[in-house]
Formats: sequence, structure tokens, C-alpha cells
Amino acid sequence: MSTRVDPNLFREVARFGAEDVQQCINCGNCTAVCALSQGDTAFPRKTIRYLQLGLKDKLLASPEPWLCYYCGECSDTCPRQANPGETMMALRRWLTAEYDHSGLARRFYLSSKHMWLAIFSRAMIPLILLALYHALTGFRWIVTDRVEVNSFAPVMWVWAAVLIHFVFLGYRVLSGLWTMSRHILGPDLKPTSVPLGIYAGGVKTLLLHFFTQKRWRDCGPRHYLQWTQHLVLVFGYLTMLVLVVGLLGWFQTDNIYPLYHPQRWLGYAATLALIYGSVAMLMGRIHKKEQVHKFSHLGDWLFPSFILVGAVTGILVHIFRYAGWPWPTYALYLIHVMAMIAMLDVEVGVGKWAHLVYRPFAIFLVDVRQKARLANLQAASSCANPD
Repeated sequence: MSTRVDPNLFREVARFGAEDVQQCINCGNCTAVCALSQGDTAFPRKTIRYLQLGLKDKLLASPEPWLCYYCGECSDTCPRQANPGETMMALRRWLTAEYDHSGLARRFYLSSKHMWLAIFSRAMIPLILLALYHALTGFRWIVTDRVEVNSFAPVMWVWAAVLIHFVFLGYRVLSGLWTMSRHILGPDLKPTSVPLGIYAGGVKTLLLHFFTQKRWRDCGPRHYLQWTQHLVLVFGYLTMLVLVVGLLGWFQTDNIYPLYHPQRWLGYAATLALIYGSVAMLMGRIHKKEQVHKFSHLGDWLFPSFILVGAVTGILVHIFRYAGWPWPTYALYLIHVMAMIAMLDVEVGVGKWAHLVYRPFAIFLVDVRQKARLANLQAASSCANPD
């Protein structure tokens, strides 16, 4: 089978951050020191070689960039200072753009102007909709003698908008996962040709790595703190996702609940987790002590910044509501919604957020691919040697 070579591939991926890969002489030190490189998924040497040779199809079919957790040992010990860890990070950005057929990911990663324009335009949507709602209703639902969030922003209308947005973003993510599966499973294993039993058998692996990202722990004890911080952030994010998407009618309320009420302590737990995780990520970027933090793209700053803004504005809305301050509550509520809409539209499926689903799904696909190929070999053997 012929292999196509793309002579422009290196220059294209370099724009996503792989600027030092030309220093690599393919000595293999990076693969030798990597705690996660094993068996059929050895990296980063093989992956970098594909990039240097312009083998785009092989790169698209490689799960290895998603199996790398940027431990940093490869970059710390590289004799040529080629920063293989950052090359793998750049490949993850490039792959995210390749999976996204809308072109948004590519524009966001390659142009900070497009990113900021997108953030501003998305943030304006809830502001414009809320202004139109109050203008059309004569502003009579802005209650100022007490706090009534559900009059200022009717919860059922907000919930309907959240669900519509959730479906739209879900389609974007599923589209990316479908494209990813077609590439990684390869031409000999179309996603629709793999038996459902094999997919079902890998669901446990998928969920385990989605909720825990436990592979990160295999990088070694030095990385346990980073893994824990990430785990806390994911807990906060998923908890808040359930509260907003699934339980908004219960979570956004004008009722005053006692401290022990689950509506309060679930919100507090999620908020503290989000603040802790996002601050830890931002401080790591600022201090640059670990390899993973030494090179920062705009998207690396935006995701934790959005999370922090969302958590802080969310808890301030809660505090102002309980204090009985109408205007500060309404203003912070609007800022909170604007920030969250902007974050979701520029992150889900097209930004740093994508790592949350692409990493565990790559592990899942590797498991599916191995089992499907083994099943095909056994079937071929049975046909060749009938009883």
C-alpha cells in the first residue's frame, strides 16, 4: 500500500507549537525514559519521526499523542533540547483541529485575534438576549426591593437555552470522536464493522480513565500532586455540569436554604474544587517549574482562567443573593453566564477542554483495536483450519 508524504506537514504543525522538532535526531532517548511508552504504543520517537517525514495519515491514525501526559522526562533528558514533550502537546492541538470539521479549533489555535473575537461575540449573546427580554416585557421583571433571580432570568427559559446549547456542543464533541475513531481504528477496522460486544467490553476502561485520568499516576510519584489537582478540578467541573444541565430548576432558586441543604453544600464543594484546581494550574503556568508549564499557548491560560472566573462569580452571586443585594446579584449573574457561554463555545471540543474526552477515548480505541484485530485473526485462523 502506498504512503503519501506531505512536505508541508512539519511547517503546519510547527504553527501549533512544535518549533524545536527540527533539533531531533531520532536517538530514541525520549522513548527510553518515558514511563508510559510500551508495546504497540511506543512514543514519542515514532510519532516525531512521522512528523519529520511528513506522514500525515500515520499521524492521524496515531493514538500516542493522547496517551502522553507530558510528564516532561523526555524534554528534561533530551540531548538536543528538542522538547519532545512540547511537540506531543503541539500534535494534540493539531489533532484537535483535524477532528474539528468546523475549522474553529484551527482558527482559535493559530490566531489569538480570532480567539478574542470569538470570546467577545459569544459573551454578548446572553447579554443581548436578556436585554431583549426585559425590553419586550417593559423591564417589570427586574425586582429591586429584594433579590429575585428567577424573575431577572426565568429559570425555565435559561434551562431550555442550556439544554439546547448542551445538545449543540454534544454534537460537536461526538463529531470529533467519530472522526478520531475512523482514523485510529484504521482502514481495516471501520467503526461500524467492530462488533458491539467489543465496544461494550471497553466501556469500563473508558469510564475509568474519563473520571480518574489514572494513567497520569503512572508517570511516577513526582506527578502525583498534579494528578490530584487535575482530579479535583474534574470533580468540580462534572459536579457543576450535573447541577446546571440536569438540575438547574433546583439549583437556580430564590429560596433561602439552611447550610446543611444539599443545594448549598454540593455547590460549595464544586466551587472550592474549581477554585483550587484552576488556581493550581495558573500558578504552575506562572512559576514554570515543571516541563508541562514551561511553554504556554493562549488556550493553556484561557481554560483555567475561565474556570476561575466562573467559580468566583458563581459564589459571589450566591453570597449577594443571601445578603439581599439585588443589583450586585443580577450584575454578577449576568457576568457569570457571559463567561460560561464564552468558555463553552471556545473550549468544548475545540480547545484545551477536548483533552478531557479525547485522552480516555484514545485509550478506549486502542483497547478496541487490539481486541478487534485479535478477533479477526482468530476468525481467519478458524476459516483456514476448519474442524
